[in-house]
Order: sequence, then structure tokens, then C-alpha cells
Amino acid sequence: MTQGTIFDIKKFAIHDGPGIRTTVFLKGCPLDCWWCHNPEGRRPEPEPMAAGLNGDAPGDAVPVGTHMSVDAVMAEIEKDRLFYDESGGGVTFSGGEPLAQPDFLAGLLTGCRGQGIHTALDTTGYATPEIVARIAPLVDLFLYDLKLIDDRQHQTFTGVSNARILANLCHLVKTGRTVVIRFPLIPQINDTSENLAQMGALLTDLGLQRIDLLPFHGIHRQKYHRLGQPDRLGNLEPPGEATIARVKNDLENGGFTVQVGG
Repeated sequence: MTQGTIFDIKKFAIHDGPGIRTTVFLKGCPLDCWWCHNPEGRRPEPEPMAAGLNGDAPGDAVPVGTHMSVDAVMAEIEKDRLFYDESGGGVTFSGGEPLAQPDFLAGLLTGCRGQGIHTALDTTGYATPEIVARIAPLVDLFLYDLKLIDDRQHQTFTGVSNARILANLCHLVKTGRTVVIRFPLIPQINDTSENLAQMGALLTDLGLQRIDLLPFHGIHRQKYHRLGQPDRLGNLEPPGEATIARVKNDLENGGFTVQVGG
């Protein structure tokens, strides 16, 4: 029986695809983004996390990450089938990076397809072409993260090259998959006119029009403290309304349909 590692199952999600959804968070991610809002999802194995901001004693630590079988996760998913049917919703697999657990993900997607449940995959797109080709036919909607187009900057702020990410995005589009771009807006890092212009040119060439703009909010900072991990953004403030409006307008002037918040 195929098993994997998750760190959360969020019921009644409304920002992870259409309708009311269940979002399943798979643990493990090959990227190391400075602004990651789910740092507890980066390591593939279960790990301790302080229960509170001052929870330094071992007794105050709680485990993050649970090994579950495909059948066990599907049992949780199927409990909310009525809400999916009534709202046009379904299940979103997020992380971490779900593609880092391809066998487990394939089992879950196949289970959903067998039950007629709509699936979305929230992904960085960082995986081998073979994994993407295997998983893509099982997914109804890709929520595809794009952060920085310049490869050197991408390596600086995420720890990996974006060559594989961009190649996989092109493959998904060329093979007719439904893709919505998700753009995490990080002030002073990727909100520059140069990055926006490069992203706009790429997406125009690919014929993609929908962008979900996800402003950095800083809520993750407590998680870094609880995990004993450094916060490399320091005191960076979330983007203000003026910055969000500027970026949204720039993208809309480029012909894109932009939704703030996903």
C-alpha cells in the first residue's frame, strides 16, 4: 500500500482553486524560498515544532508530519464530497512540493479520478520531465508558481535554477493542460518592472492569461521561530495597497486577468 508524508489537511478551503476544497499538504520541497509561508513543509521527514513562540522545552514541541496511506487520505477527502458537488470544488494537493512524492501523489490523484472528484495541483513545477509527464494526465488544474524569471536571481532566492520549472511549464501548456499562474509578490525581490516585464513576455508567448497575485504577508515568521530556523527576510514589510495595485495594474495592462489572493 502506497504511503506518503503530509503535514496538514485543510477542510473548506476557498483560495486553492474553484469552489469549496480540501487542501492536502504534502511534506518535502526541493526549493528553499526565502519567503516560504509553509517552512514546516520543506523537510521531507516529520520534525518537532515548538507549540508556542516560547515553547523551547522538549515537552512543548509538537510533531509536524504524519505518514499516511493513500486510502487513509482518501477517506478524509471523501467526507466532504457533498461540498465539492454543490460548489464545483474538489481537492487541491499542495505542500511543500507534491511532485517530490510522485508515487503517493499519483495514488491520490488516481483515487480522486476514480471518485469523480476535481483535482488541482499547487506546484513549483520543479521535478523531472518524467514525473511531470506521469502526473499531468491525472490533474484537472495546475496552480503553477512563478517567482523570478532571471535564473541567477531565482537561484539566489530559492536555491535552485528555474530552467526545469520553465521547461515543465512549457510542456504543460503545449500538451493542453489547464494552468493558472500564481505569483507570490515579494517587495524588493520580484516586484521590479524588469521581472514583471519578463514574466509578462513569457506568459504571452505561452498564451496564458490568468494570474493569481499572492502578496507576501509575513505570517510565516512565527513558524520559523517555532522551527528554530532563520528568517532571511528580516524585517521586510508586506507590500502595501499601493504596491499591490501597481503590480496588478501593470499585469492587467499587459492583457492578463489578475486576481489578488488566489
